[in-house]
Amino acid sequence: MTQPMQKPKPPLPLAMLTALGIVYGDLGTSPLYTMQTILETTGGHVDPDTVLGVLSLIIWALLLTVSLKYCIFVMRADHNGEGGILALTSLVTSSRVRVGRGVTTGILLSCGLFGGALLYGDGILTPAISVLSAIEGVKVATPALNHLIMPIAVGILVGLFTLQTFGTARIGSIFGPVMLLWFITIGTLGAIALTRHPEVMFAVDPRHGIHFLQHHGWGSFAVLGGVFLSLTGAEALYADMGHIGRRPIRLAWYVVVLPALLLCYAGQSASLIGQKKLPDNPFYGILPSAISEWAIWPMVVLATAATIIASQAIITGVFSMTRQAIQLGWFPGLNIRQTSDKEYGQIYVPAVNWVMMLFTVGVTAGFGSSAKLAGAYGTAVSTTMLLTTVLLYSYFRRCAGWSVAAALPVAGLFLVVDFAFFSANLMKLLEGGWIPLLAGLLMFTIMSTWRRGLAALREVSGEHVLAPEKFLQQLAEGDIPRVPGTVVFLTRIREPIAPVMLSHVAQFGALQQHVVTLTVEFEETPRVPPEERITLNKFEGGLWHMVARYGFVEIPSLPAALALAQRKGCPVVPQDALFVGGRDEVVRDQTRPRSRLPGWRRMLFGFMYRNAVHFVDRFDLPRDHFVQTGRQVGL
Repeated sequence: MTQPMQKPKPPLPLAMLTALGIVYGDLGTSPLYTMQTILETTGGHVDPDTVLGVLSLIIWALLLTVSLKYCIFVMRADHNGEGGILALTSLVTSSRVRVGRGVTTGILLSCGLFGGALLYGDGILTPAISVLSAIEGVKVATPALNHLIMPIAVGILVGLFTLQTFGTARIGSIFGPVMLLWFITIGTLGAIALTRHPEVMFAVDPRHGIHFLQHHGWGSFAVLGGVFLSLTGAEALYADMGHIGRRPIRLAWYVVVLPALLLCYAGQSASLIGQKKLPDNPFYGILPSAISEWAIWPMVVLATAATIIASQAIITGVFSMTRQAIQLGWFPGLNIRQTSDKEYGQIYVPAVNWVMMLFTVGVTAGFGSSAKLAGAYGTAVSTTMLLTTVLLYSYFRRCAGWSVAAALPVAGLFLVVDFAFFSANLMKLLEGGWIPLLAGLLMFTIMSTWRRGLAALREVSGEHVLAPEKFLQQLAEGDIPRVPGTVVFLTRIREPIAPVMLSHVAQFGALQQHVVTLTVEFEETPRVPPEERITLNKFEGGLWHMVARYGFVEIPSLPAALALAQRKGCPVVPQDALFVGGRDEVVRDQTRPRSRLPGWRRMLFGFMYRNAVHFVDRFDLPRDHFVQTGRQVGL
């Protein structure tokens, strides 16, 4: 599969519509459960002071974290246009950055890896809580159907994950219009509800929120954990920047999303004033009482559609991050299918999809309601946001050239806010908050083990490299018989005489007339210009060494790279070449008193290495022209 050509940027209004469908699903559906969760932590009190204090906290959380931190500062830290915590980590730990290398870089790399790993935990909980909260509108309309909420939610989630097999390119075109309708609807209904008690607008004064926190003392941490639910999805602004662009995402937020959310939360607050107890779901309280009996059903349908879109966005985000991690050498190779020949971001990762489905359905059935699931939700996202701020400070200092006096106040403000939310979410650990953290820790262990294992494997391979001069001398003296044809040896190292070539000669006793050793490297940049794609070095005896470079969001095609080498003088015909790759078996190195990897890491790495996808699957190689050799490598 060749790398798709870059399409011209769509008009700004269309790009904003795309942003609504891809970026703002999670943030946009948070009003379904945020207010209910917060007020349940206060014992269900709906007195005016409580309502104003909660609304004030939500307003300022949105303004400080989303409007200021992400839209203004974080989105400036793009890696050649790409965003997301992995791209930011690659940027601040890049070999091009010369400030503060060493231990600090290792810490930053660990922060980025763990933050990326936590996305998997978020990907499990977001579809569950979003779909459950939408379907719970049925309980508001007809309490007798309460027992059907969980089965319906499970059915929708199973259907959503099954749909990934076929790709979402066709239905993706309606995501933007549906989300635009959603934001217009919740903004309009919120504005109408606001007319019941317009005095709730005084909540824009932050003193209401501060007074509320002071009044509740240590109990305010539980409230902050609920307030944080209004921010889940903020990382998507940054992560999807490479697909959509900075300007459309920012404009969509300020023009459509932020006004709609503020009106919706204000409308919910106004509908609560004067009530004696907390209703089943304050979100549906924004419906005018005159039409609520019949209007609630289309509202449930629209909310369900919006939550499905929000779930699709997080699933797609997990797929994209998995591909980035694989190509940066942080994750074992998995089968990745491109489900659209037009959209690069339309991919499907079967292993990740089905594992996520099992866990998502499990937590949906286990918790049974959005209120119970809210206790588990937020820990992963708050941790990722905190780690993003740490990396952002490093970006200010290492890449943007800010002084400490300039970087510290900005990053410090965000760090205080993020740490407050992070601390509040730690109180949810026993309520299920351990689930996404455990998932993130598991993924971090896999990613760090894979990276350390590959480094050890390269070290061992480098020890068995034959000096080019000696091998070329053997060729010149006729010690190695030559046969007609072209062979391409795939190797992880940059040396021209690769171990896989030596194994081939030892097994077959001959070598083809034209030989290319090919190393594939993924750069710490999203895309590599075509003119910088390959580097060729010619040696005596018909031996060539080629390095093919790709960005961490590109799809490698080795036949296309060889065609480029052919145009540069390398006598290789891609369609006639035989590709040879090594398939090593990882074992304990009995000759060393101390293993390169601890026993448990070596076994885990060996298992992943055996089950990772082959070269033929990752690099678009012709299956009938691919040969694999094996050997045991001691680590």
